[in-house]
This record gives sequence, structure tokens and C-alpha cells, in this order.
Amino acid sequence: MQIDVIGVPLDFGAGRRGVDMGPSAIRYAGLCPGLAALAHEVSDLGNLAVPVAETCVPGDPHVKYLEPIVDVARRLAAAVANSIAQGHVPLVLGGDHSLSLGSIAGAARDRQIGLVWLDAHGDFNTPATTPSGNIHGMPLATLLGYGDERLRTLNGLQGAGPKLDPHHVVLVGTRDLDNRERELLEQAGATVFSMETIDRRGICETMERARDLAGQARDGIWLSLDIDGVDPTFAPGVGTAVPGGLTFREAHLAVELLGDTGRLIGMDLVEVNPILDRENQTGALAVKLALSAFGKRIWRLDEAVAAGATVAQVGA
Repeated sequence: MQIDVIGVPLDFGAGRRGVDMGPSAIRYAGLCPGLAALAHEVSDLGNLAVPVAETCVPGDPHVKYLEPIVDVARRLAAAVANSIAQGHVPLVLGGDHSLSLGSIAGAARDRQIGLVWLDAHGDFNTPATTPSGNIHGMPLATLLGYGDERLRTLNGLQGAGPKLDPHHVVLVGTRDLDNRERELLEQAGATVFSMETIDRRGICETMERARDLAGQARDGIWLSLDIDGVDPTFAPGVGTAVPGGLTFREAHLAVELLGDTGRLIGMDLVEVNPILDRENQTGALAVKLALSAFGKRIWRLDEAVAAGATVAQVGA
């Protein structure tokens, strides 16, 4: 496939600085050569221009830095929409998760898409429910039609209604929800597969169900992967770490199962914070997960057996 890499060095939406360096850390860990080695055509479109945080003011404490975030989201929506219109697959590197306001709005323009939101958090707050005012805690609620009109419309770029059908939206790995956020999620009707679900049912069954729900959408699946969905043992370089997340292999299997559908139309890879990382461990993990989403496998046992090999031969 033709993959368009789009960097978004945005950290206005987060409570801690540093995720603006995430795109560089992910590229440095070998993203583009890794994708090319899988026989994909890769175009690195560079980074969207993002203003320096020190030159901006937070503004409304319930929606901090709304104006610069909306500006970046508008331009990202256009870039993603243009990439998909050309038959390409956009891979958006963050930056904080507020960027998904633009990436998913662009992907959903004139399309019906499903969404898998792999994240420790629900990101389902609004200005009325947020305990922090940080917009990276609001994008999913906004995409489903809740919250500030300026975010929902990207200041007039699009309509104020939901960009997605909530029945095609699945949260995976959730383990940190505010009480009012939980209430709003229940009202919205999206499906939440918490870490408890994964503990009880296993990652394979959970992701098969997530894949089936998101895959009901006519025009494909978007994966929005916040690296803090992975346990901080494996992903220490995040600003809002929550213990008890996906293991290294669970995370890989989750994205592998989505990639195997052949219906992945794009992906966010967000919240890598090199300032908090150890020797770019989290940046390197982000690359490995992206490669798994786009086809890298240890060994295709089922294909080898189907081709006539015995299990013993494959194991050898």
C-alpha cells in the first residue's frame, strides 16, 4: 500500500510538555525504513506547522489552547482527507491525542468509518465534565457530537453533528475513566472493552469482537493508538501512565488482528513523550506496533500449514 506519514508535533492538548517531540522520536526509531521493508510505498510528508506553545495563551480554562488546536486539526483533516482520496493510507504521528479531532474528521469526511480507540483513557470528557481542561481528554466525545461547538465544527470547517456512528466505535484497554466521563460514554452507546474484559476474555476474543463491531462501517476502520494503552513497563515515555495496561504481546496481537482485516484505512500513533522515556524505548515500541498493524509478522503459522507444512516443520 501507499502510506503517507504525517507528523503533528502538538502538545497543547496535554498537561505535560514533550509529546511535540514524539514524531521525531518515532521516525528516529526507524519507522519509514521499517514500512518500506514490508514492501509498502512510503511518503513522509513531514510535520504540520504547529506554533510554539510559549507564544500562545491557554484561554478558557475548560478548553485550554482551543484556538491553536482547532487550527492544527483543520489542517490535519484536510491532509488526511486528501491522502485517502488518493487511495493512500495516512499514518499520523503525534503529538497528543487532541490531534485525532482532525485526523478522524478528515478520514470520516464523506465516509462511514469504524473506529478502534486503543487507550488507557476514554478521552470522553467535555468542557462541562473535564477536571483539567486539557483537550486531549475530549477528542472522542467531540467526534461523537458532544462538547464545545468550536471543536465539533473545527470553527466552521464541518457540521456540528457526530462524525461517527457510536455503534461502530470501540474502546479497547480502557482502565482510567472519570465518573462523569463514564456516564457520558454509556449515554453515547459506544462499546468499551476495559482491561477487565481483556483479563477475562483474552486479547484475541476481545479484538475479534472489536474488529467485527468497527468493521460494520462501510468504508473501513481507523485505528487511534495512544501508546499509554500499553503498560508503562513497556511504554514508560508517556505523560499519563496508568499501570495494568496491555503487555507487549497483547498490544502486538491487537494491532495485528486489525491489520489482518485488510480494512485499515489509517492510523493515529500518539502520546510518545521522549522527555519521559528511557533510551527511546517507547518510540521504538510505537514503530514496532505500527509495523505490526501494516503487516509485519513473526511467522504466519496458519498460512504455512495451509500450504502443506506440518506444525512440526513450521516449529523447526
